[in-house]
Amino acid sequence: MSSTLDLTQQLISRKSLTPLDEGCLDLISGHLAPLNFKFEKMHCGEVDNLYARRGTSAPVICFAGHTDVVPTGPVDKWHSDPFTPTVRDGMLYGRGAADMKGSIAAFVTATEKFVAAYPQHRGSIALLLTSDEEGVAVDGTVRVVEALKARNEKLDYCIVGEPTAVSKMGDTIKNGRRGSLSGTLTVKGVQGHIAYPHLIKNPIHLASPAIAELAAMEWDQGNEYFPPTSWQISNIIGGTGATNVVPGTVEILFNFRHSTASSTDSLKQKTHAILDKHGLEYDLKWEMSGKPYLTPRGDLVDAVSEAIREVVGIETDLSTSGGTSDGRFIADICPQVLEVGPVNATIHKLNECVSVADLEALSEVYYLTLVKLLGKK
Repeated sequence: MSSTLDLTQQLISRKSLTPLDEGCLDLISGHLAPLNFKFEKMHCGEVDNLYARRGTSAPVICFAGHTDVVPTGPVDKWHSDPFTPTVRDGMLYGRGAADMKGSIAAFVTATEKFVAAYPQHRGSIALLLTSDEEGVAVDGTVRVVEALKARNEKLDYCIVGEPTAVSKMGDTIKNGRRGSLSGTLTVKGVQGHIAYPHLIKNPIHLASPAIAELAAMEWDQGNEYFPPTSWQISNIIGGTGATNVVPGTVEILFNFRHSTASSTDSLKQKTHAILDKHGLEYDLKWEMSGKPYLTPRGDLVDAVSEAIREVVGIETDLSTSGGTSDGRFIADICPQVLEVGPVNATIHKLNECVSVADLEALSEVYYLTLVKLLGKK
């Protein structure tokens, strides 16, 4: 059994349902301690966070990830117990196998191999791990980043171990993510009997032209790495439950997934301008859950792409698709952030799994990336 497979299995066997860690961080610390890492544990609420660093000089390359996993769903629908790691036909099954305990194990074994080969390497290696990524993500990575920012500690490169591959390990890596800006819009009218239209103001009717304009709006054209910004309604809540009463208000929940071609302020300003143009009486509450970030081609993209080419023999694609990740927090203190991980076809599903061979390949990709960025020349 390889060291990467063995460590992945040990991590899967810990039932770390978000936001619990269940000893995963202690297990990882046990591997890193002989390598002269310095450890900072940050416990926030129910969340366990770990920042570990070897070295004091720049450049700093950080591996980031999460030990928490999503619920299993009906256990009787799994082919084997989700917290009993099981290998069948070259695949390792278990909750968190792909998202992302396999990546964390590969972080550790790649680091062990690198330190053994380059004990006097330049720069520093860090790991930033949390048990609060799959949940509300308010006491996890963001808290560690705040602590590092407060003491002006910056990272030069960061690899987040999110599962990014589509059909073959290494075929896709994420070099950015769209931002997420949500709004709760309440349009006001006058409630009354549906049979007396002269005595009512129907807020649903009033809001409709503005909704149509917002839906048809071209917010930006995107750029080389991002598609155009998208505005979507998720919920419309209106009515009293009676069929003969016009409601006094309608509530519209919407979300922007936006590129770096638009700022949060510009999207807010354009939205208010449209609502005001239609003469609506309204309240609008905003919530930003993540700013967009982008890592263009450079040292980190080149190092990872070369490593994938050498290990897997393919050219990787850069992508900014999908939802948000903890990379959105790390980008505040790190100019180059990539997500690099295994195939994502089974994440959050029943019978989540990862290829055993891919675990070894992923560890080697991480190792070669360390060699290219920190190895002695």
